[in-house]
Amino acid sequence: MAADKQTKLLAKQLFKLSVVDGTVSPDRVAGVLGWIEKHAPRHPVSLLKIYHRFVAAELAKSQALVEHAGPVADATLRAIEAAMTKKYRRTVAASAQANPQLFAGLRVRVGSDVYESSVAGQLAALSTNV
Repeated sequence: MAADKQTKLLAKQLFKLSVVDGTVSPDRVAGVLGWIEKHAPRHPVSLLKIYHRFVAAELAKSQALVEHAGPVADATLRAIEAAMTKKYRRTVAASAQANPQLFAGLRVRVGSDVYESSVAGQLAALSTNV
């Protein structure tokens, strides 16, 4: 069942209540979930799914997933954290994940933004331009 406008609006309002100083507050999220449980709004499952999507998207903005082909030094991760923290004006934590599909280089994902400096990405760009 698709969520109606009122459910989407309520989920957005509840999400806004969950954010304090630009970050998701675990205490506020617990309060919102308690309110939903106590008041049983219309379409609670749809409401929770939409609310979850908002919270997950906001949390992803504070995490940089660094995919790499070979080993990556801790200093490189710290440099990426510093650069992304400066760019997004919020604390961004970097975590490394090996990706055997990359030949060399890095792919960094922060929220829905992707920064790629890999041979695989460059080859893919070449193949679409030919």
